Amino acid sequence: MTDISRTALMAAAARAAHLIVDDQPYVFSDPLAAPLLGERAEELLAYHRLHGEHPVLAGARAQVVCRSRFAEDTLHASGHTQYVLLGAGLDSYAHRAGGSAVRVFEVDRAATQEYKRDAVRSAGLGGAVEYVAVDFERDDLVARLTAHGFDPALPAVVAWLGVTMYLTPSSVARTVAAVARLAPGSILVLDHMVPEADRDAAASAYVEAVGPVNASHGEPWVSFFSPADMAGVLSGFATDHVSQEQLLGDRDDALRPSNLTWITRGTLRR
Repeated sequence: MTDISRTALMAAAARAAHLIVDDQPYVFSDPLAAPLLGERAEELLAYHRLHGEHPVLAGARAQVVCRSRFAEDTLHASGHTQYVLLGAGLDSYAHRAGGSAVRVFEVDRAATQEYKRDAVRSAGLGGAVEYVAVDFERDDLVARLTAHGFDPALPAVVAWLGVTMYLTPSSVARTVAAVARLAPGSILVLDHMVPEADRDAAASAYVEAVGPVNASHGEPWVSFFSPADMAGVLSGFATDHVSQEQLLGDRDDALRPSNLTWITRGTLRR
């Protein structure tokens, strides 16, 4: 298989591990995450099986399941029939949504998409998806989507999960501006890390433990937005914001909310 980012693998492992090490009721159920990990599944899930209560691993699962749950709940509630995943990684929605009228467009680097295609074939998964390879620094996102059958006259739900913290603020603003060209009523769901001053103790400990590791793998965190900051970036959208605490509630397992990331939902004004 071709190369894929470490963060895409970690996110899929967190979704898979949630069903193995955390208690019901599950926040988000992705039974295809483990099959998409293929030969890496045993290695990546072992960390969660052996150390599932460690704050870093539990914190990773909390982030991933909260954002995935909120994005898909938003899609289902919207009634929109176009779902765009920016930085899709190993997302499995298209392969879980059998019989759905929703068209799925996965936008990512060409190398990541080649890895995903191989993973889907190896796992024997069905489901229809349009793979849209995009270089966000050079390509016109809407033009690339349209070339793959996206209808710009119809509203869409766009999920941009686990990505903004790895981009510069100007890159985030450019992508938001591209999404703002979609049809009125389109919805953008994204998550973002908050600035240091807004973090609680658990979030600060997570950043101290994980930040240097990510940077050493060439994937440093470079952008941080409070909910108010992100509302400013999404100035053309009506926004609302959701915390981990709102989505997790009180649980008896290792999942505990932290003020590390928030989810912002922006709806293009009609």
